[in-house]
Amino acid sequence: MARPRTIPDERLLEAAREVFLEQGFSATTAAIARRAEVSEGTLFKRFTTKEDLFEAAMGLHDYARWREDLLTQVGQGEVRRNLERAALAHIAEARQLLPHLTTVFARGYSPEHNPMLERLDSPLRHVTDAVALYLREETALGRVRPHDTEVAALSIVGAIGQFIHREHLLPPEPGREAVDAGRFVRGLFDLLWPGLKP
Repeated sequence: MARPRTIPDERLLEAAREVFLEQGFSATTAAIARRAEVSEGTLFKRFTTKEDLFEAAMGLHDYARWREDLLTQVGQGEVRRNLERAALAHIAEARQLLPHLTTVFARGYSPEHNPMLERLDSPLRHVTDAVALYLREETALGRVRPHDTEVAALSIVGAIGQFIHREHLLPPEPGREAVDAGRFVRGLFDLLWPGLKP
């Protein structure tokens, strides 16, 4: 009979999160095991690879739930409001994930040099694909004007990405007031919605 686990997964993940945030993805599993006060063998019994451990510790398995939520809204409610809610959820999620993703990208942007980029399979592509799919479905229902859904999705996701970058990654500009997420999203769809509404 196997011995019961005496170290909860959350303790291992907390230690891994701390070490990855301090040292980046190059942190060793030995350092993580020391922080968690377990053997490396214990880590690998629960997480097959360092990449698996990183994904679990950083919460990347839970990334982009808003995409699924948006797709469940096809044919329901107001399209503009659905898109606005999705945009706000994307921004809120980015605020939580940016410190974690920064540790991934700190090693470079090439999959050959950073296996995590390959495993994440380009999150921005998935974000754009989800928005484009939502718009295609709503267009088919006549709730959105026929248009190039790929271009519209790239426009929405690109604007959100620029907002996230400017407001959360760049230092504040002296004398410039930050734009809050609600104002940004309302303004974005004030511009885009006239081209999308049926």
